[in-house]
Amino acid sequence: MTSALVIAAPGAPALETDLNAVGITTATQCQAADLIRTAARCNADLLVAWDPYPAQLLLPALAALQEHLALPVLLFTSDADASTLAAALRVGVHAYVVNGYAPARLRPLVQLAQARFEHDRERRVAHQDLSHRFEERKLIDRAKGILMRSRRIPEDEAFRLLRAASMEGHQRVGLVSRRLIDAARDAEAINRAGQLRMLSQHLVKLYALQCAGIDAESARSALLASTERVSDTLELLDRGLSKATFGDLLQALRGIWKELAPALASTPKRARLAALDAAAEQLMLSAEQLTTALEAGNAYARLALVNLVGRQRMLSQRIAKQALLATLLDGSVAQAAAADAVSTIAAFEAAQARLFATAPSGPLHDELQHVAQPWQQLLKGLHDAASESGRRAVAEASESLLTLFDQMTEHCEQAAHVLIEPASDLRSAGGVQGPAP
Repeated sequence: MTSALVIAAPGAPALETDLNAVGITTATQCQAADLIRTAARCNADLLVAWDPYPAQLLLPALAALQEHLALPVLLFTSDADASTLAAALRVGVHAYVVNGYAPARLRPLVQLAQARFEHDRERRVAHQDLSHRFEERKLIDRAKGILMRSRRIPEDEAFRLLRAASMEGHQRVGLVSRRLIDAARDAEAINRAGQLRMLSQHLVKLYALQCAGIDAESARSALLASTERVSDTLELLDRGLSKATFGDLLQALRGIWKELAPALASTPKRARLAALDAAAEQLMLSAEQLTTALEAGNAYARLALVNLVGRQRMLSQRIAKQALLATLLDGSVAQAAAADAVSTIAAFEAAQARLFATAPSGPLHDELQHVAQPWQQLLKGLHDAASESGRRAVAEASESLLTLFDQMTEHCEQAAHVLIEPASDLRSAGGVQGPAP
């Protein structure tokens, strides 16, 4: 049997008696101020109200009710104002009866309110479904674009990959597309944060080369370009990352860079090298925190690969920088730089072994093979870093390594199609390394 929640203003007819007479039970009665609490408690099928002037109290209460517990609403009133009628329709009144109350009309009016309520519900569901399908189509189109660019495949092949991943994972294509888009976005962010980590070392290396008089003009030009790259990367990260999630880390990076940038622009002097390197170390550690946070916020093992390859990019510059500092500085600072270089070499070679063991077969393995030659050249230059020829060898070999690892990191980022596959065992295999030495 249909049950009704009744709201009756003073002077109302005997709604409860009349409803019972036509086979509609009264769940309870209440005032407009208690509507939401009462409706939640009584579990009525509809609301029947009699209010000669509903605009002041009843309509606001109905608006709140529709947000929490939508019900069919039948309203009897003596208010014939068109604006009140329009307001009643907006807050979910399904039958608005002006000066027309009669017990004989109750049952058909209740059925009218229920029919309109059901019609409105079906329209809302259809609208939500259409909106969902439209949003899903946009996600699929974006995901197809990522696959088409990364794999250089036509649109139909990109959709086939998405659909295959959908079937394998028992998920809608739209959800697979969203996962792919999110993973590609995070891979880009990890790569950019890793670039800041690398640039912190690269900038000091270039400054040190100027102090040593090794291709000073070329080093100066490269330093200016890398300085602009830091600023551009910070801007891109600031636009692309959530302020609520990563804002504090980005703010820290900006603060450090604000202090470091003017020092890099000054005339290179050996006396400033140690202080400059200390500031650059803060930039590296801050970038490492951001990179770690980005990777930790995503479950895809492929992002660990982006981070690992990106760290090798940084270590190649760190080794060269430490070798130059060991020969350009004096005393304990120089000794510490030399000792750090030994640790960095060990870290680089251990990570390289992990890459060969855990990276998927294909282009990345082929690219890793090209690292051996410039790496040996760098090691040879390190043994003679006190001489001009040794420093020049360190500079050239480290730039070759930077180019290789920059390309590999870009390729790992662009291979976003791999991210729609199940996560591999890269993490458990040691693919994630702690903070750089």
